[in-house]
Amino acid sequence: MKAICVDDEELVLFRTVSLVKKTKLFDSIESFTDAFEALSYLDEDTADIALLDIDMPGMKGIDLASNMKEKCPGIKVIFLTGYSEYAVDAYALHASGYLLKPIAYDRLLSEIEYAMESGTGSIGGTSNGMEEKLEAARVKVETFGYFNVLVDGKPVNFKRSKAKELFACLVDRRGQFITRKDLFYILWEDDDYDRAKQKYFDTIIRSLKDTLDEYDISDVFEMENRQMRIIPERMDCDLFRFLDNDEEAIKNFHGEYMNSYPWAETTEGYLTMN
Repeated sequence: MKAICVDDEELVLFRTVSLVKKTKLFDSIESFTDAFEALSYLDEDTADIALLDIDMPGMKGIDLASNMKEKCPGIKVIFLTGYSEYAVDAYALHASGYLLKPIAYDRLLSEIEYAMESGTGSIGGTSNGMEEKLEAARVKVETFGYFNVLVDGKPVNFKRSKAKELFACLVDRRGQFITRKDLFYILWEDDDYDRAKQKYFDTIIRSLKDTLDEYDISDVFEMENRQMRIIPERMDCDLFRFLDNDEEAIKNFHGEYMNSYPWAETTEGYLTMN
């Protein structure tokens, strides 16, 4: 496999390349400090994954990723940045990963492995292995229309509506870690992240964890260093199937995604365009 690393800061780029080499997953790794040079590289060659800084002169990482996908549609993109505020734009572009600097090796390895695994489904449908895994999943998540979670075919009863919305938000991010603070501002928009609200958010998180424990599905949720995520491999979700080009999921999408959650409009727009 081939990887491309792009960052206008040479020392940061050197460290990124070193970490990618450490994974021993790639036959070749190309590095660029100039976004336009990285894009030109794809005129004559291909790559499986690109690790991009976002805040770069000349061409921002978001724009670079979009242009790369036009030249190399199958390329996976992981953003490495010091700015969490770009996350919404990154996921609207269907980024495979989003990591905040400084980058830890174990987190980078996890994101790369997830990015490459998420693309194993064949065009026009998921692979047999993926189909078998999804059929065996106890947890089914419905995002087209209204958001619902089912375990063994029965709806999950969330004690607090915000706990359900929190879980929905994590599903929308497709397994990427998100900080508590970023989640708060997604769920409560312009509200103040003061001490009282942080305590209330603690209550919501506990409620979510209690519900998952009650249904014996706590293994679909992970918290680490004040960040959290869901684990996509442990659930069957129409959104994930759609993004893996599953014909049935594509047929079942009728332009509605997680109705009643305003923050879901970005993803809904992306699904509609595709």
